[in-house]
Amino acid sequence: MSRWGIDEHRIASVMAVVRPRGAMEWELDAAVDAEGVDDREDHEGAGHDEPGVLDELFARAIWSVLVEPGDSVAGVLIRRVGAVTAAQLVLDRAPARVLSEAAAGEITAEDAESGLKRWTERLRASDVLRSLESAGRCGARMVVPGDAHWPDEAVAALGDSPPVLLWAKGDLELLRRPGVAIVGARAATGYGEHVAMEFAAGLSARDVVVVSGGAYGIDGMAHRAALASGGATIAVLAGGIDRLYPSGHEALLTRVAEQGLLLSEVPCGTPPTKWRFLQRNRLIAALSTATVVVEAGRRSGALNTARHALGMGRPVGVVPGPITSAASAGCHATLRTEPATCVTSVAEVMQLAFEADGVLDIPMALELDGGGVDEGSADDRSSDPLATRVIDALRPRRGQTVDELARAVGESTERIRSVLGRLDLDGHAARGADGLWRRIAIAAGSTNAASAS
Repeated sequence: MSRWGIDEHRIASVMAVVRPRGAMEWELDAAVDAEGVDDREDHEGAGHDEPGVLDELFARAIWSVLVEPGDSVAGVLIRRVGAVTAAQLVLDRAPARVLSEAAAGEITAEDAESGLKRWTERLRASDVLRSLESAGRCGARMVVPGDAHWPDEAVAALGDSPPVLLWAKGDLELLRRPGVAIVGARAATGYGEHVAMEFAAGLSARDVVVVSGGAYGIDGMAHRAALASGGATIAVLAGGIDRLYPSGHEALLTRVAEQGLLLSEVPCGTPPTKWRFLQRNRLIAALSTATVVVEAGRRSGALNTARHALGMGRPVGVVPGPITSAASAGCHATLRTEPATCVTSVAEVMQLAFEADGVLDIPMALELDGGGVDEGSADDRSSDPLATRVIDALRPRRGQTVDELARAVGESTERIRSVLGRLDLDGHAARGADGLWRRIAIAAGSTNAASAS
């Protein structure tokens, strides 16, 4: 039996499927033989109380299920005490004071208490094992700190909100190559699609990896052009890597997995939501030397990616469009108000990103697509992020309990009740006669947090 209360042979078996062979010099040093006998005492002298690589991997798998992307409290705790000790503190239901002390005061007792409440809502061993087994079935691989392909520079740019692990499907070598993000509106115009294709093809010819989000419009055109040019591309997903979204891009994303790389920081089985799209955008920006916004309405999620890049000190390029085009209104506003650079050619993008123009040495209405998930608008920073996440989790027809919503959102039941009360007053949610909560449809044109859901 492992330190996690689960048969160690089962953990080792499922972990062996999702670990890329040879990714680390030290593989599963907590390997278990066919009879389930723990042989760590004989492997590099590791004792049972000393966490091995298997413990580290499983602890990160636990954290990937417990937290939503961008959880800075978990990020600080893991950085301070390591993934294994941090996970054990949560499993042991350690008081908030202990977590605060373990983090050397970088986490307040209040933040630790809030973190414990939301994490313990998802504390189920079966969910962790299920996510790992699903990853194995779909061919996803786990990438963690210490791997040769772990993007250290990108993760460093995320500060205390890094991914605890990455799920990947495809060519991991692309994480070590320079990349440029090409993002923009889903409801792209012919002009925007043409520019996205020209830029992606030109960057591919210069050995630059094209990074985007796999969405309709600009994202999809960037991926297609890179693949058609024989170049490399990375699609960063907001949901689990086993749930290709949008469904209309299933064939495209399958090609990306075969010829490029699919990437996600959430476990398999996780649905894409507005909150996860917004957090996904920070990963796109972090993985890219520069971010280029081709087309964006005033409420486009692409502007959220640009803000993340600017916050990391990464250059942002913006493509101008017709002043009469709503699809370029966000681009023009960004050029007026942010330290972004106007770019009109591949050469200018290369200069923006690499200060060169040559082959590199390689060692929201307009933003919605047919009833799909909203990828987030640029002005979501003015709304309550937790309310946004609750609205994402609510369903208009299927009622849900507070406990179900707490697990889906990754927050404590107390805070969920508080948010539901506000959403009820605002007309965004309602509790039925059966005691279950449902989302209320908001009329088009509303400017509140629910209008983009």
